Amino acid sequence: MHGLVVLLVCLAVGSACAGTVGVSNGDPFERDGRIVGGEDTTIGAHPYQVSLQTKSGSHFCGGSLINEDTVVTAAHCLVGRKISKVFVRLGSTLYNEGGIVVAVRALAYNEDYNSKTMENDVGILKLDEKVKETEDIRYIELATETPPTGTTAVVTGWGSKCYFWCMTLPKTLQEVFVSIVDWKTCASDEYKYGEIIYDSMVCAYEKKKDACQGDSGGPLAVGNTLVGIVSWGYACASNLLPGVYSDVPTLRKWILNATETL
Repeated sequence: MHGLVVLLVCLAVGSACAGTVGVSNGDPFERDGRIVGGEDTTIGAHPYQVSLQTKSGSHFCGGSLINEDTVVTAAHCLVGRKISKVFVRLGSTLYNEGGIVVAVRALAYNEDYNSKTMENDVGILKLDEKVKETEDIRYIELATETPPTGTTAVVTGWGSKCYFWCMTLPKTLQEVFVSIVDWKTCASDEYKYGEIIYDSMVCAYEKKKDACQGDSGGPLAVGNTLVGIVSWGYACASNLLPGVYSDVPTLRKWILNATETL
C-alpha cells in the first residue's frame, strides 16, 4: 500500500514492536508535546478532539476526528503500538471517563516519517465502528492552505501543564491560544531552530504557552479547520522556540489517500 506503513505486523511480532511515546532520542531538541499555560475547556468547544488510550484507559496521545471512522494523529504516536491495545475516547471533556470508547481496526503512518528529523509526522486510525456526530462529537475539516504567520489558532489536549514538575496529566481538557508561524519564518534567524524546520512542519508560538508531553498527535485548529498536528518542540514554552506541528495542508494528500485505502 503506497504511502502507508500499516501496523498490522505488530500483532504478530509482539514485543519487537514495543515503543514509548515521548522518549528522548538524544537530540538536544527533545520531541515533547504538552499543554503549558492553558486553561480548562470543554469537549463541546472542541468536539473533534479525541484521546488515544491503552486498553487500561491510560491516555498517551491526542487526535482529531475527521469523519465517521477516521482519526488523524502523529506518526510517532503510532509507532510500536499494537492495534488490539489502542482505543479512542470521543465526546468527553475528561480523558478517563464519559463519552464513548471505540476500538481500532487499523493504524497507519506516513512511510516517509523520519523519527530523527520528525518530517512527515502524520498517521491515521480507522475506528472499529462508525461514529455519528452529536453535540460533543464533531468532524473537523482538513485545511487546504497554511494560515499566514500571526493567525490565532488553538491547541488542545490533556498533556501535563508544565515541564519537569507536573508529571500528572490534568483530567480536564486544556486549551491554549497561539499564533501561527509559517515554516520558513520558523526556520529563520528570528527563531532558534534554524535548518531543522522542514516544509512538512508549521510552528505556533506565544510566550509561556505551548503544547507539551501528552498532547502529541492532537489538533492545532483555526475555527473548525485542522491546520496542524502536535509533533515536537524544545522543552515547553521556551523563549523563541515555538511548538512544532505537522503541517496539515502539506500532508493533506497523504491523509486523504490513507483514509480511502486503509
